[in-house]
Amino acid sequence: MRYMLLIYDDERHWQSLGEAERGAIMEEYFGYTRALEESGAYVAGDALQPTTTATVVRVDGGETMTTDGPFAETKEQLGGYYLVDVDSIDEAIEWAAKIPSASRGLGSIEVRPLMEIPQEAAP
Repeated sequence: MRYMLLIYDDERHWQSLGEAERGAIMEEYFGYTRALEESGAYVAGDALQPTTTATVVRVDGGETMTTDGPFAETKEQLGGYYLVDVDSIDEAIEWAAKIPSASRGLGSIEVRPLMEIPQEAAP
């Protein structure tokens, strides 16, 4: 089954770290990604640009409206994700706990199963 591991961190905390510490954390992420790939569980993953680069789109009465910035003010922001294909929610949680943001106590990881849509229903 496929699961999204959604990585939430406080962007202000990340920006407050020195270059060496950010580099060390990124090396942990690279190692984590390699371990996921070697296990065969890795499907995809990426980091996101800061929320200051986001654009929110809403449609109201057929009119498209855009707003710069994040959807809502929150303590933690979605900073990236991994898509994994594993046998169980327990295995997905084990992988989520190894993500550097979680294991270092810098943020939280939301584990969410993907909705499986049958091929015959797809357009």
